[in-house]
Amino acid sequence: MSTKVYVGNLPYTVDGAKLKEIFSEFGEVSEATVITDKYSGRSKGFGFVTFSDEGAAKQAISEMNEKEMEGRKLKVSEAKPMTESR
Repeated sequence: MSTKVYVGNLPYTVDGAKLKEIFSEFGEVSEATVITDKYSGRSKGFGFVTFSDEGAAKQAISEMNEKEMEGRKLKVSEAKPMTESR
């Protein structure tokens, strides 16, 4: 399993620093990124967290998936490699 985790259905108030803070309780986070619209700069409501340890990533997935945050249920899973669209 990869140590990169997908986090979907994020509240639009969450930025990269907040995402890192939230997921740091499970282990060392080497990177946390919230994906933003390139024109408006507004969050698209999802991001990625990269853990230094695979066990921390698994724990974060099991404990944070479906957890409610600001009225939204998070979708947390193993990040899948990007595929090229047609």
